[in-house]
Amino acid sequence: MSDMMQTQAGDAGAFRDFDLSRVPSPCFVVDEKAVERNLAILKDISDRSGAHVLSALKAFSMFALAPLVRQYLDGTCASGIFEARLAHDEYGGEVATFCAGYKDSDIDEIIALSDHIIFNSPAQLARFAPKCRAAGKQVGLRINPEHSEGDIPKYDPCAPCSRLGTPIRQLTPEIIAQVDGLHMHTLCEQGFDPLQRTWDAVAPKLAPYLAGLKWLNFGGGHHITRADYDRDALVRFIKDIRAQHKLDIYLEPGEAVALDAGILVGEILDLPSNGMPLAITDISATCHMPDVIEAPYRPALLDEADKGHSYRLGGPSCLAGDVIGDYTWPQPLEIGQRFAFLDQAHYSMVKTNTFNGVPLPAIALWNSETDTLQMVRQFTYDDFRNRLS
Repeated sequence: MSDMMQTQAGDAGAFRDFDLSRVPSPCFVVDEKAVERNLAILKDISDRSGAHVLSALKAFSMFALAPLVRQYLDGTCASGIFEARLAHDEYGGEVATFCAGYKDSDIDEIIALSDHIIFNSPAQLARFAPKCRAAGKQVGLRINPEHSEGDIPKYDPCAPCSRLGTPIRQLTPEIIAQVDGLHMHTLCEQGFDPLQRTWDAVAPKLAPYLAGLKWLNFGGGHHITRADYDRDALVRFIKDIRAQHKLDIYLEPGEAVALDAGILVGEILDLPSNGMPLAITDISATCHMPDVIEAPYRPALLDEADKGHSYRLGGPSCLAGDVIGDYTWPQPLEIGQRFAFLDQAHYSMVKTNTFNGVPLPAIALWNSETDTLQMVRQFTYDDFRNRLS
């Protein structure tokens, strides 16, 4: 099995005690106490280091929890006009927006909604920065450190010929004079050491420009809330940069906000056989967990057995490749049986789609301490129809 196909780790946590029949199927169930534990860790990093910590809405934008996020973090980061509006309207706090390419028709609203507007290229910077300045907003430029820490090229912003960020070798004093800060996002589900190596590689090249900046944004991809993350090292790293260069530091964790905080509940629909036992489920990889196909990866199953009865799980869509993976239960499956995949609060929820008319999963909010359960959203035919023409 390749590294790309290995099982995505997931901590079952309190979900072992959750009765899967309490929600409709399919359904995302998010434990607000798990999210709060993650937020508390991120706030501790902010308090100890002085960094501004923003929640990346591209990973987790469950705005039912916006009041909770506001209690712990400095704000949010957005990837375009709709996320910027969600950030401004629902979350409050600081809003930093980065987009690989802004449209003329969107830029005025984005400027109005955002505190920091970060550009991808010197051309877009020159085109739109004057409007940002006139509105009193902070202006940034995303750079490509040209130092790769990614294992999978399509998820590596520093891969050869990447469209993301201005290559650091292309920076000039004239470009730097137009910005308040620089943004770099080079990590993906990684610990502290890759960040340190990236900074060690980029710092000498940025040295001539740092005195003229107000802030540095180290983007996302930091697995800060993972148990083995070296959080003390991160705090020292940020404090050292702030002290040495007199800069504000921003972090934009996304997955770390909702890590191990949600499951996706499904149901067995049919149990055919073709060379091996198969199981058709109401969870579709292509519609509900597209990264299973795109990454690809194998999501962890709640209470999977080491030995027993193995099945190849697939979704209800017509896509031949709508296959989630092979899983084992201690007892034979039955039609109507419930099951759940772990660690599905981040990215899966924001990437769902209605290909084939497959219904979207409902969304539920659970409190693992009080056992209260709230159905936040259940989708209907109108949600499918209104996306079409």
